[in-house]
Amino acid sequence: MSDVRRTAGPAGRGRRRASHSMEAVLTEAVALLDQAGESALTFRALAARLGGGVGSIYWYVASRDELLDRATDEVMGWVLERTDDLVDGPDPILNVREISLVLFEEMLRRPWFGAYMLRNTALQPHSMQMFDRLGRQLMRLDLTPRQRFHAVSTVVSYVVGVAADMAQPPPQEFLDSGLEPAEFLAMYADRWRALDPEGYPFVHQIADEFAQHDDGDVFRSGLDLLLAGLRLQAETGTGRA
Repeated sequence: MSDVRRTAGPAGRGRRRASHSMEAVLTEAVALLDQAGESALTFRALAARLGGGVGSIYWYVASRDELLDRATDEVMGWVLERTDDLVDGPDPILNVREISLVLFEEMLRRPWFGAYMLRNTALQPHSMQMFDRLGRQLMRLDLTPRQRFHAVSTVVSYVVGVAADMAQPPPQEFLDSGLEPAEFLAMYADRWRALDPEGYPFVHQIADEFAQHDDGDVFRSGLDLLLAGLRLQAETGTGRA
């Protein structure tokens, strides 16, 4: 995806160019992040995967922070490719929904990804393209620039936030319990049912739903609520003051 690379070292040093490419560096960086998380991404570990010395990495990135930003942008480039055919539908709200679902799936699969999206827009042109892609859909609606900015920011924040929450490791109580996920949820639902129904009427009402809920369904429902509000705002002209 990325074709940016350094073709020469600092003037006067006569350094030999590394044999691998920026694409190889980023592909291996993403693989390392996927396998072991952000803390495992070091120049030494990356160089070992590439079969070269640590110094060779500096031909392509100046620091670990830059490497993280560029790896994030590499993944976002893949997401852009996967959503290329989702931008021409007749309903811009549904287009935003489908793009958001693809983005969510990628962030859920790669917990490190959302933490660095749009962190450094100078190094993340693909992230900016995704932000703009969502915004261009809203330019088809009768909204003000402020409303469009707020809407895209809210959708992105929702996607990133829920994905980050769902990607967290399971609680220690679950790991220690030896229960299957459905059994663990049922145990918690029983705890809720045991609470005073007068003090916790809502918890009692939704205990059965909690016992059998699917986190993905909850995410999609929340996204639909956001987008329904956006559609209503566009159709009624509310919030234009």
